[in-house]
Amino acid sequence: MTLINTPIGRFGILLTVLLMQLPAHAENTGGSQWGLGGVVGFDRHPYRDFNDKTEARPFLLYENQWVRVVGPTFDLKLPSTKTISWGIRLRYSDDGYEAKDSPYLQGMTERKAGLWVGGAARWHTNWATLSAEVLVDASRESQGTQMSVGLERRFFSGRFEMVPRIAVHHVNGKYVDYYYGVRAEEATARRPSHAGQSTTNLEAGLRIGYSLAPRHKLSLDLSTTRLGSGIKDSPLVDRSGQNSVRAGYLYLF
Repeated sequence: MTLINTPIGRFGILLTVLLMQLPAHAENTGGSQWGLGGVVGFDRHPYRDFNDKTEARPFLLYENQWVRVVGPTFDLKLPSTKTISWGIRLRYSDDGYEAKDSPYLQGMTERKAGLWVGGAARWHTNWATLSAEVLVDASRESQGTQMSVGLERRFFSGRFEMVPRIAVHHVNGKYVDYYYGVRAEEATARRPSHAGQSTTNLEAGLRIGYSLAPRHKLSLDLSTTRLGSGIKDSPLVDRSGQNSVRAGYLYLF
């Protein structure tokens, strides 16, 4: 999947944005690869008066011939070729909010994080990589689905790596209604009842990687997402986009 996947709600906090290329892929060597590090990130959420905070989290990377773990994302690899790779994906996503996160959300029922499962694919060409995934909410919190298609290209200069990307993220009405809807019992004079509808978000991003040494990697990831009307029309939202910044360190064993 694209390195930032789906930055909707709190998807921007996903640590997968800091996935860095290994010196040699585990499936090519027949061995395994470990990596440990940390990520510091900031998201500007679209919710009204949201208490945006800088967050720091640990980061784990593990890959062998059969599985790949990148932060909160687990992939079970399926038979692939040199140009096309497939997998079954399981991901924890900390979307949602609590009423204390914003004065405007007071009286709202907590919207919980979700566990998502589905399929993912990557198509590697000489000039770029095309990726796609389809996931459903296995935790049944939102009962939503999400689909993403992304395109990225890598550029190298000495110890630096630059990876610009674009992506399209579609979420269904149940997802939008759960995270951006207002139920009848939650409605107030300032916050009318609202039923969410499916929508499509557009994302652009840039990741800059730097190799301090063969096993020490730094990364800076910048992204901006233009939210679709299904989210912008929610009374809980007061902006049309979401921006995020990530800085991370990874040590490869």
